[in-house]
Amino acid sequence: MTTPVLMAWSGGKDSTLALERLLADPQVRVTALLTTVTQDYDRVAMHGVRRSILHRQAAALGLPLIEAEIAPAACNESYGSAMTQALVRAREREPALQHCAFGDLYLADVRAYREAMLGKLGWRALFPLWGQDTQTTARYFIERGYRAILSCVDTQQLGAGFCGRDYDAALLAELPAACDPCGENGEFHTCVHAGPIFSESIPLFRGERALRDERFQYVDLIER
Repeated sequence: MTTPVLMAWSGGKDSTLALERLLADPQVRVTALLTTVTQDYDRVAMHGVRRSILHRQAAALGLPLIEAEIAPAACNESYGSAMTQALVRAREREPALQHCAFGDLYLADVRAYREAMLGKLGWRALFPLWGQDTQTTARYFIERGYRAILSCVDTQQLGAGFCGRDYDAALLAELPAACDPCGENGEFHTCVHAGPIFSESIPLFRGERALRDERFQYVDLIER
């Protein structure tokens, strides 16, 4: 018997590698992707990626998509409520679901929050990448043949010019020493558009750039 697992999917590199790990596990069956979407912007929360690209990712992965909708600048309570409703829908599709996986690498407070939130609902959190060295993880992602673009940069931690760049070896070499190569501290977020677990690549071009909250630099990624 395989264990059904719901994958918390941001569309970025860490959730991609976590999904790859789950798909390679013969004891696991990934049932769907779960993504938080900001209603007013119609984009993936924090990553700023268009909903249409999210849907293209899910199609290329061959997995159903469940969306948890939140308002801009939603508090933890609102986020938790949206997640609760999404988990209910996920379990309606797959009654045996008890596990939800995340791509977190080492932030203990984030892990504790997720475990507590899911525990109240009778779910368990899984962390397929937990404890991995981030330098090794970053190099693996690139060498494995995945392609990603930095869709958002926190300008308090990293220069705005990094936004819109390909996540590749050249970028890793230029990141400041204080910047985690996987952006685990929120330095940047990515949009994955090609790689070995995708049935097809998603051609993207870079559109307008925008600074939000006088801090977060975004680039509008658009499907060709």
